[in-house]
Amino acid sequence: MTIPDGIFKAYDVRGLYPQEVDEEAAERIGCALAQQLGATRLGTGMDPRPSSAGLLEAFAAGAAAGGAGTVDFGLVPTEMLYFGVASRGLDGGAMITASHNPPQYNGMKLVGAGALPLSGEQGIPELKQRSQALTELPTRIADAGYQRLDLYPAYVAHLRALVDTASFSPCRVVMDAANGVAGKLAPLVFDGTPVDRVEMYFEIDGTFPNHAPNPLLEENSREIRERVVAEKADLGIAWDGDADRCFFIDEHGAFVPGDFVTALLAEALLLKHPGAAILYDLRASRAVPDVISANGGVPLLNRVGHAFFKQRMRREQVLFGGEVSGHYYFSDNFNADSGFIPALLILELMSQKRATMAELLEPLRTKYFISGEINSTVDDVDAALARLEARFADGEITKLDGVSVDYERWHFNVRPSNTEPLLRLNLGADARDLMEEKRDLVLGVICEG
Repeated sequence: MTIPDGIFKAYDVRGLYPQEVDEEAAERIGCALAQQLGATRLGTGMDPRPSSAGLLEAFAAGAAAGGAGTVDFGLVPTEMLYFGVASRGLDGGAMITASHNPPQYNGMKLVGAGALPLSGEQGIPELKQRSQALTELPTRIADAGYQRLDLYPAYVAHLRALVDTASFSPCRVVMDAANGVAGKLAPLVFDGTPVDRVEMYFEIDGTFPNHAPNPLLEENSREIRERVVAEKADLGIAWDGDADRCFFIDEHGAFVPGDFVTALLAEALLLKHPGAAILYDLRASRAVPDVISANGGVPLLNRVGHAFFKQRMRREQVLFGGEVSGHYYFSDNFNADSGFIPALLILELMSQKRATMAELLEPLRTKYFISGEINSTVDDVDAALARLEARFADGEITKLDGVSVDYERWHFNVRPSNTEPLLRLNLGADARDLMEEKRDLVLGVICEG
Protein backbone atom coordinates (compact mmCIF):
# COMPACT_ATOMS: atom_id res chain seq x y z
CA MET A 1 0.00 0.00 0.00
CA THR A 2 1.18 3.55 -0.80
CA ILE A 3 -0.08 6.32 1.46
CA PRO A 4 -1.11 9.23 -0.81
CA ASP A 5 1.03 12.38 -0.59
CA GLY A 6 -2.06 14.59 -0.62
CA ILE A 7 -3.36 13.58 2.82
CA PHE A 8 -0.43 15.28 4.57
CA LYS A 9 -1.64 18.87 4.98
CA ALA A 10 -0.13 21.98 6.55
CA TYR A 11 -1.74 21.34 9.95
CA ASP A 12 -2.99 17.75 9.94
CA VAL A 13 -3.59 14.54 8.00
CA ARG A 14 -6.89 14.54 6.12
CA GLY A 15 -8.59 12.91 3.15
CA LEU A 16 -11.54 10.93 1.88
CA TYR A 17 -12.32 7.70 3.73
CA PRO A 18 -11.48 5.01 2.69
CA GLN A 19 -10.06 6.10 -0.68
CA GLU A 20 -7.25 8.21 0.81
CA VAL A 21 -7.27 7.65 4.57
CA ASP A 22 -7.97 4.08 5.71
CA GLU A 23 -7.07 1.74 8.57
CA GLU A 24 -3.79 0.65 6.97
CA ALA A 25 -2.69 4.26 6.60
CA ALA A 26 -3.71 4.97 10.22
CA GLU A 27 -1.73 1.97 11.44
CA ARG A 28 1.41 3.05 9.60
CA ILE A 29 1.05 6.63 10.79
CA GLY A 30 0.67 5.37 14.37
CA CYS A 31 3.86 3.37 14.07
CA ALA A 32 5.72 6.22 12.39
CA LEU A 33 4.61 8.76 15.01
CA ALA A 34 5.67 6.51 17.90
CA GLN A 35 9.10 6.01 16.31
CA GLN A 36 9.51 9.68 15.37
CA LEU A 37 8.71 10.89 18.89
CA GLY A 38 10.54 8.04 20.64
CA ALA A 39 7.24 7.64 22.46
CA THR A 40 6.28 5.12 25.12
CA ARG A 41 2.75 6.50 25.69
CA LEU A 42 0.47 8.28 23.20
CA GLY A 43 -2.99 9.70 23.79
CA THR A 44 -5.86 9.15 21.37
CA GLY A 45 -9.31 10.64 20.95
CA MET A 46 -11.92 10.66 18.20
CA ASP A 47 -14.85 12.54 16.75
CA PRO A 48 -18.14 10.72 16.03
CA ARG A 49 -17.65 9.98 12.31
CA PRO A 50 -18.57 6.35 11.49
CA SER A 51 -14.97 5.67 10.39
CA SER A 52 -13.30 7.16 13.47
CA ALA A 53 -13.42 4.14 15.81
CA GLY A 54 -11.75 1.86 13.27
CA LEU A 55 -9.07 4.42 12.49
CA LEU A 56 -8.35 4.94 16.19
CA GLU A 57 -8.00 1.20 16.75
CA ALA A 58 -5.65 0.92 13.77
CA PHE A 59 -3.58 3.89 14.94
CA ALA A 60 -3.22 2.30 18.40
CA ALA A 61 -2.09 -1.00 16.85
CA GLY A 62 0.49 0.86 14.79
CA ALA A 63 1.67 2.81 17.83
CA ALA A 64 2.19 -0.47 19.69
CA ALA A 65 4.27 -1.78 16.79
CA GLY A 66 6.32 1.41 17.07
CA GLY A 67 6.89 0.89 20.79
CA ALA A 68 4.16 3.06 22.36
CA GLY A 69 1.19 2.20 24.52
CA THR A 70 -2.07 4.09 24.10
CA VAL A 71 -4.17 6.07 26.55
CA ASP A 72 -7.54 6.20 24.80
CA PHE A 73 -9.80 9.10 25.78
CA GLY A 74 -12.60 7.91 23.49
CA LEU A 75 -15.19 10.30 22.03
CA VAL A 76 -13.91 13.78 22.96
CA PRO A 77 -13.53 17.29 21.55
CA THR A 78 -10.06 17.90 20.12
CA GLU A 79 -9.22 20.26 22.97
CA MET A 80 -9.60 17.36 25.41
CA LEU A 81 -7.02 15.32 23.49
CA TYR A 82 -4.62 18.27 23.88
CA PHE A 83 -5.50 18.52 27.59
CA GLY A 84 -5.02 14.79 28.10
CA VAL A 85 -1.61 14.69 26.43
CA ALA A 86 -0.34 17.80 28.25
CA SER A 87 -1.83 17.20 31.70
CA ARG A 88 -0.90 13.50 31.81
CA GLY A 89 2.66 14.02 30.56
CA LEU A 90 2.22 11.81 27.49
CA ASP A 91 4.76 11.79 24.66
CA GLY A 92 2.22 12.86 22.05
CA GLY A 93 -1.10 11.91 20.61
CA ALA A 94 -3.58 11.75 17.76
CA MET A 95 -7.10 13.09 17.47
CA ILE A 96 -9.02 11.14 14.83
CA THR A 97 -11.05 13.85 13.13
CA ALA A 98 -11.65 15.75 9.92
CA SER A 99 -12.85 18.74 11.95
CA HIS A 100 -15.37 20.80 9.94
CA ASN A 101 -15.21 18.65 6.78
CA PRO A 102 -18.22 16.61 5.55
CA PRO A 103 -18.68 13.04 6.89
CA GLN A 104 -16.95 11.30 3.99
CA TYR A 105 -13.63 12.76 5.18
CA ASN A 106 -11.47 11.73 8.10
CA GLY A 107 -7.95 12.28 9.34
CA MET A 108 -5.78 13.11 12.35
CA LYS A 109 -4.55 16.10 14.29
CA LEU A 110 -1.15 15.07 15.66
CA VAL A 111 0.81 16.43 18.60
CA GLY A 112 4.04 15.77 20.46
CA ALA A 113 4.82 16.24 24.15
CA GLY A 114 3.00 19.15 25.78
CA ALA A 115 0.40 18.93 22.98
CA LEU A 116 2.68 20.89 20.63
CA PRO A 117 1.30 20.24 17.14
CA LEU A 118 3.08 18.67 14.23
CA SER A 119 2.81 20.92 11.17
CA GLY A 120 3.88 21.19 7.57
CA GLU A 121 6.87 23.22 8.73
CA GLN A 122 7.85 20.86 11.52
CA GLY A 123 6.96 17.22 12.00
CA ILE A 124 4.49 16.35 9.25
CA PRO A 125 7.05 16.08 6.40
CA GLU A 126 9.12 13.63 8.48
CA LEU A 127 5.98 11.69 9.45
CA LYS A 128 4.99 11.45 5.78
CA GLN A 129 8.43 10.11 4.86
CA ARG A 130 8.51 7.62 7.73
CA SER A 131 4.99 6.27 7.23
CA GLN A 132 5.38 5.92 3.46
CA ALA A 133 8.71 4.10 3.93
CA LEU A 134 7.21 1.42 6.20
CA THR A 135 7.03 -1.60 3.93
CA GLU A 136 5.93 -3.75 6.86
CA LEU A 137 5.22 -3.01 10.49
CA PRO A 138 7.48 -4.27 13.28
CA THR A 139 6.03 -6.99 15.50
CA ARG A 140 3.65 -5.42 17.99
CA ILE A 141 5.21 -4.93 21.41
CA ALA A 142 3.09 -7.05 23.72
CA ASP A 143 3.60 -4.93 26.83
CA ALA A 144 3.08 -1.58 25.09
CA GLY A 145 -0.20 -1.32 26.95
CA TYR A 146 -3.67 0.07 26.26
CA GLN A 147 -5.69 2.09 28.75
CA ARG A 148 -9.07 3.80 28.52
CA LEU A 149 -9.42 7.02 30.49
CA ASP A 150 -12.51 9.17 31.03
CA LEU A 151 -11.19 12.75 30.92
CA TYR A 152 -14.55 14.49 31.20
CA PRO A 153 -14.62 15.07 35.00
CA ALA A 154 -11.06 16.44 35.03
CA TYR A 155 -11.64 18.63 31.99
CA VAL A 156 -14.90 20.12 33.24
CA ALA A 157 -13.14 20.94 36.54
CA HIS A 158 -10.30 22.54 34.56
CA LEU A 159 -12.72 24.74 32.60
CA ARG A 160 -14.67 25.72 35.71
CA ALA A 161 -11.40 26.75 37.39
CA LEU A 162 -10.66 29.22 34.58
CA VAL A 163 -13.98 31.09 34.61
CA ASP A 164 -16.32 31.93 37.50
CA THR A 165 -19.59 30.51 36.19
CA ALA A 166 -21.35 31.50 39.44
CA SER A 167 -20.91 35.15 38.41
CA PHE A 168 -22.91 34.69 35.19
CA SER A 169 -26.07 36.73 34.88
CA PRO A 170 -29.13 34.61 34.02
CA CYS A 171 -29.29 34.36 30.22
CA ARG A 172 -30.84 32.37 27.42
CA VAL A 173 -28.34 30.88 24.95
CA VAL A 174 -29.04 28.91 21.79
CA MET A 175 -26.30 26.30 21.31
CA ASP A 176 -25.74 24.40 18.05
CA ALA A 177 -23.51 21.32 18.42
CA ALA A 178 -24.09 20.31 14.74
CA ASN A 179 -24.42 16.66 15.90
CA GLY A 180 -20.73 16.83 16.79
CA VAL A 181 -18.98 16.06 20.04
CA ALA A 182 -19.81 19.46 21.60
CA GLY A 183 -23.16 17.86 22.39
CA LYS A 184 -21.43 15.62 24.92
CA LEU A 185 -19.32 18.27 26.68
CA ALA A 186 -21.67 21.29 26.70
CA PRO A 187 -24.26 19.89 29.17
CA LEU A 188 -21.50 18.96 31.62
CA VAL A 189 -20.00 22.46 31.39
CA PHE A 190 -23.21 24.49 31.58
CA ASP A 191 -25.40 22.40 33.91
CA GLY A 192 -25.77 24.18 37.24
CA THR A 193 -24.97 27.62 35.80
CA PRO A 194 -27.50 30.45 35.25
CA VAL A 195 -27.40 29.69 31.51
CA ASP A 196 -30.75 28.60 30.08
CA ARG A 197 -29.72 26.33 27.20
CA VAL A 198 -31.70 26.01 23.99
CA GLU A 199 -30.13 22.95 22.39
CA MET A 200 -29.81 22.40 18.65
CA TYR A 201 -28.53 19.09 17.30
CA PHE A 202 -26.97 17.81 20.52
CA GLU A 203 -27.65 14.20 19.42
CA ILE A 204 -24.21 12.89 18.45
CA ASP A 205 -24.24 11.61 14.86
CA GLY A 206 -21.07 11.67 12.79
CA THR A 207 -22.99 11.63 9.53
CA PHE A 208 -24.00 15.23 10.41
CA PRO A 209 -27.57 14.78 9.13
CA ASN A 210 -28.79 18.36 9.76
CA HIS A 211 -25.98 20.51 8.40
CA ALA A 212 -22.23 20.29 7.81
CA PRO A 213 -20.22 21.02 10.98
CA ASN A 214 -18.72 24.25 9.64
CA PRO A 215 -20.44 27.31 11.14
CA LEU A 216 -18.28 29.69 9.09
CA LEU A 217 -20.44 28.90 6.04
CA GLU A 218 -23.58 31.03 5.90
CA GLU A 219 -25.86 28.10 5.05
CA ASN A 220 -24.74 26.25 8.21
CA SER A 221 -25.29 29.18 10.59
CA ARG A 222 -28.60 30.35 9.10
CA GLU A 223 -30.76 28.16 11.35
CA ILE A 224 -29.11 29.18 14.63
CA ARG A 225 -29.24 32.85 13.62
CA GLU A 226 -32.99 32.56 13.04
CA ARG A 227 -33.45 30.53 16.22
CA VAL A 228 -31.70 33.15 18.40
CA VAL A 229 -34.20 35.76 17.22
CA ALA A 230 -37.20 33.45 17.51
CA GLU A 231 -36.26 32.42 21.07
CA LYS A 232 -35.49 36.03 22.07
CA ALA A 233 -32.16 34.63 23.25
CA ASP A 234 -29.24 36.67 24.56
CA LEU A 235 -26.62 34.81 22.52
CA GLY A 236 -25.99 31.99 20.08
CA ILE A 237 -22.98 29.67 20.21
CA ALA A 238 -22.14 27.22 17.40
CA TRP A 239 -19.30 24.67 17.41
CA ASP A 240 -17.57 22.88 14.56
CA GLY A 241 -17.42 19.07 14.29
CA ASP A 242 -14.58 18.44 16.74
CA ALA A 243 -15.58 21.43 18.91
CA ASP A 244 -12.18 23.12 19.03
CA ARG A 245 -13.73 26.26 17.52
CA CYS A 246 -16.82 28.18 18.55
CA PHE A 247 -18.68 30.97 16.80
CA PHE A 248 -21.03 33.58 18.21
CA ILE A 249 -24.37 35.04 17.14
CA ASP A 250 -25.56 38.28 18.78
CA GLU A 251 -29.10 38.73 20.12
CA HIS A 252 -30.24 40.20 16.77
CA GLY A 253 -29.15 37.07 14.87
CA ALA A 254 -25.95 38.60 13.41
CA PHE A 255 -22.83 36.45 13.05
CA VAL A 256 -19.83 37.86 14.95
CA PRO A 257 -16.54 37.93 12.96
CA GLY A 258 -13.58 36.14 14.52
CA ASP A 259 -11.42 39.23 14.88
CA PHE A 260 -14.15 41.00 16.88
CA VAL A 261 -14.38 37.89 19.10
CA THR A 262 -10.58 38.03 19.53
CA ALA A 263 -10.88 41.67 20.62
CA LEU A 264 -13.61 40.86 23.17
CA LEU A 265 -11.67 37.88 24.54
CA ALA A 266 -8.60 40.09 24.87
CA GLU A 267 -10.66 42.61 26.85
CA ALA A 268 -12.07 39.86 29.10
CA LEU A 269 -8.63 38.39 29.83
CA LEU A 270 -6.90 41.74 30.36
CA LEU A 271 -9.43 42.49 33.12
CA LYS A 272 -7.91 39.51 34.95
CA HIS A 273 -4.29 39.84 33.76
CA PRO A 274 -3.40 43.54 33.30
CA GLY A 275 -0.50 44.30 30.98
CA ALA A 276 -0.33 40.86 29.38
CA ALA A 277 0.94 40.18 25.86
CA ILE A 278 -1.63 38.91 23.34
CA LEU A 279 -1.05 37.41 19.88
CA TYR A 280 -3.30 38.12 16.91
CA ASP A 281 -3.03 37.00 13.32
CA LEU A 282 -2.19 39.30 10.42
CA ARG A 283 -5.60 38.86 8.79
CA ALA A 284 -7.28 40.74 11.65
CA SER A 285 -8.67 44.26 11.45
CA ARG A 286 -7.15 47.02 13.56
CA ALA A 287 -9.92 46.41 16.08
CA VAL A 288 -7.76 43.74 17.70
CA PRO A 289 -4.51 45.65 18.41
CA ASP A 290 -6.51 48.78 19.25
CA VAL A 291 -8.63 46.99 21.88
CA ILE A 292 -5.57 45.21 23.32
CA SER A 293 -3.71 48.53 23.67
CA ALA A 294 -6.76 50.37 25.03
CA ASN A 295 -7.06 47.74 27.78
CA GLY A 296 -3.40 47.96 28.75
CA GLY A 297 -2.17 44.87 26.92
CA VAL A 298 0.70 44.35 24.49
CA PRO A 299 -0.46 43.41 20.95
CA LEU A 300 1.84 41.03 19.06
CA LEU A 301 1.33 40.27 15.35
CA ASN A 302 1.75 36.65 14.28
CA ARG A 303 1.70 34.36 11.25
CA VAL A 304 -1.48 32.44 10.54
CA GLY A 305 -1.57 28.83 11.78
CA HIS A 306 -1.94 27.06 15.10
CA ALA A 307 1.60 25.67 15.09
CA PHE A 308 3.06 29.19 14.79
CA PHE A 309 0.84 30.50 17.60
CA LYS A 310 1.58 27.61 19.96
CA GLN A 311 5.33 27.68 19.34
CA ARG A 312 5.54 31.41 20.02
CA MET A 313 3.38 31.14 23.14
CA ARG A 314 5.90 28.64 24.48
CA ARG A 315 8.89 30.85 23.60
CA GLU A 316 7.47 34.10 24.96
CA GLN A 317 5.24 35.03 27.87
CA VAL A 318 1.94 35.34 26.01
CA LEU A 319 -1.44 35.12 27.75
CA PHE A 320 -3.73 34.49 24.79
CA GLY A 321 -3.75 34.22 21.02
CA GLY A 322 -6.67 34.65 18.63
CA GLU A 323 -7.13 33.87 14.94
CA VAL A 324 -9.95 35.23 12.78
CA SER A 325 -10.77 31.62 11.77
CA GLY A 326 -12.12 30.98 15.29
CA HIS A 327 -9.07 29.32 16.88
CA TYR A 328 -8.33 30.78 20.32
CA TYR A 329 -5.28 29.76 22.37
CA PHE A 330 -4.81 30.13 26.14
CA SER A 331 -1.67 29.96 28.26
CA ASP A 332 -3.79 28.57 31.12
CA ASN A 333 -4.85 25.74 28.79
CA PHE A 334 -1.34 24.47 27.96
CA ASN A 335 -1.23 27.05 25.12
CA ALA A 336 -3.83 24.95 23.29
CA ASP A 337 -6.94 26.10 21.47
CA SER A 338 -10.38 25.60 22.93
CA GLY A 339 -13.95 25.96 21.73
CA PHE A 340 -15.34 26.14 25.27
CA ILE A 341 -13.13 28.64 27.10
CA PRO A 342 -14.17 31.43 24.68
CA ALA A 343 -17.85 30.63 25.26
CA LEU A 344 -17.36 30.88 29.03
CA LEU A 345 -15.28 34.08 28.81
CA ILE A 346 -17.82 35.86 26.58
CA LEU A 347 -20.65 34.97 28.98
CA GLU A 348 -18.51 36.22 31.88
CA LEU A 349 -17.73 39.48 30.05
CA MET A 350 -21.41 40.10 29.24
CA SER A 351 -22.20 39.59 32.93
CA GLN A 352 -19.38 41.83 34.18
CA LYS A 353 -20.23 44.65 31.77
CA ARG A 354 -23.99 44.14 32.15
CA ALA A 355 -24.14 44.40 28.38
CA THR A 356 -25.60 42.40 25.52
CA MET A 357 -23.34 41.01 22.81
CA ALA A 358 -24.50 43.71 20.37
CA GLU A 359 -23.72 46.39 22.95
CA LEU A 360 -20.21 44.99 23.46
CA LEU A 361 -19.71 44.98 19.69
CA GLU A 362 -21.17 48.42 18.95
CA PRO A 363 -17.85 50.34 19.35
CA LEU A 364 -16.18 47.88 16.96
CA ARG A 365 -18.94 47.67 14.36
CA THR A 366 -19.10 51.46 14.00
CA LYS A 367 -15.35 51.95 13.58
CA TYR A 368 -13.90 48.90 11.83
CA PHE A 369 -15.26 47.66 8.50
CA ILE A 370 -13.94 44.33 7.26
CA SER A 371 -14.22 42.45 4.00
CA GLY A 372 -14.12 38.96 5.48
CA GLU A 373 -11.88 36.45 3.73
CA ILE A 374 -12.32 36.45 -0.07
CA ASN A 375 -10.69 33.70 -2.15
CA SER A 376 -9.54 34.22 -5.74
CA THR A 377 -8.27 31.46 -8.03
CA VAL A 378 -5.18 32.60 -9.94
CA ASP A 379 -2.97 31.05 -12.61
CA ASP A 380 0.28 32.24 -11.04
CA VAL A 381 0.34 32.96 -7.30
CA ASP A 382 3.82 34.54 -7.29
CA ALA A 383 3.02 36.83 -10.22
CA ALA A 384 -0.17 38.02 -8.54
CA LEU A 385 1.68 38.79 -5.30
CA ALA A 386 4.33 40.69 -7.29
CA ARG A 387 1.57 42.75 -8.97
CA LEU A 388 0.19 43.68 -5.55
CA GLU A 389 3.61 44.79 -4.30
CA ALA A 390 4.14 46.94 -7.38
CA ARG A 391 0.65 48.48 -7.40
CA PHE A 392 0.66 49.35 -3.67
CA ALA A 393 4.33 50.26 -3.33
CA ASP A 394 3.35 53.59 -1.72
CA GLY A 395 1.94 51.71 1.31
CA GLU A 396 3.86 50.11 4.16
CA ILE A 397 4.57 46.59 2.91
CA THR A 398 5.45 43.61 5.12
CA LYS A 399 5.86 39.98 4.07
CA LEU A 400 5.46 37.97 7.26
CA ASP A 401 2.85 35.76 5.56
CA GLY A 402 1.96 36.64 1.96
CA VAL A 403 1.84 40.39 1.36
CA SER A 404 0.45 42.89 3.90
CA VAL A 405 0.00 46.56 2.99
CA ASP A 406 -0.88 49.33 5.47
CA TYR A 407 -2.21 52.81 4.77
CA GLU A 408 -3.50 55.33 7.31
CA ARG A 409 -7.19 54.55 6.79
CA TRP A 410 -7.11 51.02 5.34
CA HIS A 411 -4.98 47.90 5.15
CA PHE A 412 -5.01 44.42 3.66
CA ASN A 413 -3.29 41.05 3.66
CA VAL A 414 -3.18 38.64 0.72
CA ARG A 415 -1.76 35.19 1.40
CA PRO A 416 -1.60 32.01 -0.66
CA SER A 417 -3.50 28.86 0.21
CA ASN A 418 -1.37 25.95 1.44
CA THR A 419 -3.14 23.46 -0.81
CA GLU A 420 -4.74 25.23 -3.81
CA PRO A 421 -3.88 27.93 -6.41
CA LEU A 422 -5.82 30.47 -4.35
CA LEU A 423 -5.08 33.85 -2.89
CA ARG A 424 -6.98 34.86 0.25
CA LEU A 425 -7.74 38.55 0.77
CA ASN A 426 -8.61 40.14 4.12
CA LEU A 427 -9.09 43.92 4.08
CA GLY A 428 -10.16 46.49 6.64
CA ALA A 429 -10.94 50.23 6.60
CA ASP A 430 -12.37 52.93 8.84
CA ALA A 431 -15.50 53.45 6.69
CA ARG A 432 -17.76 51.03 4.83
CA ASP A 433 -17.59 52.81 1.46
CA LEU A 434 -13.80 52.98 1.66
CA MET A 435 -13.59 49.28 2.54
CA GLU A 436 -15.78 48.35 -0.44
CA GLU A 437 -13.86 50.61 -2.82
CA LYS A 438 -10.43 49.27 -1.78
CA ARG A 439 -11.67 45.67 -1.66
CA ASP A 440 -12.74 45.89 -5.30
CA LEU A 441 -9.49 47.62 -6.25
CA VAL A 442 -7.29 44.93 -4.66
CA LEU A 443 -9.39 42.10 -6.12
CA GLY A 444 -8.99 43.71 -9.54
CA VAL A 445 -5.19 43.66 -9.19
CA ILE A 446 -5.21 40.04 -8.00
CA CYS A 447 -7.27 38.93 -10.99
CA GLU A 448 -5.47 41.00 -13.67
CA GLY A 449 -3.45 38.03 -14.86
